[in-house]
Amino acid sequence: MVQQEQIERFLASDAFGVVGASSNRHKFGNKVLRCYQQHERRAFPVNPNENQIEGISCVAGIADLPPEVKSISMITPPAVTAQLVPLAIEHGIENIWMQPGAESAEAVALCQQHNINVIADGICILVVLGYHDH
Repeated sequence: MVQQEQIERFLASDAFGVVGASSNRHKFGNKVLRCYQQHERRAFPVNPNENQIEGISCVAGIADLPPEVKSISMITPPAVTAQLVPLAIEHGIENIWMQPGAESAEAVALCQQHNINVIADGICILVVLGYHDH
């Protein structure tokens, strides 16, 4: 079970990466980005196929995130999550929140081996922070 301390550590980052950000407002990859915006937090959408989402310039990959991003939300299929976690570790990401449906046992184990603060037990950031769809 995720402890409140893990959530607080995740949210303490100066900026956040949204891996799997989407320009489709019905997808969670868009809602998570808007959730950060609603709470006045800096967020960077990570999507190699989009230039801009919700008025924010996209970065193509985790390696392109600025150094102040220490926490990333992952809204990706489990197989993609497993491929991307090693890149996040290499880039110095300290906190990874795998949104419900993005969890990969292999990726969680890798995070634990590298002392990454990982949240992957079905808790959704939209619920924790509070999100309003409008």
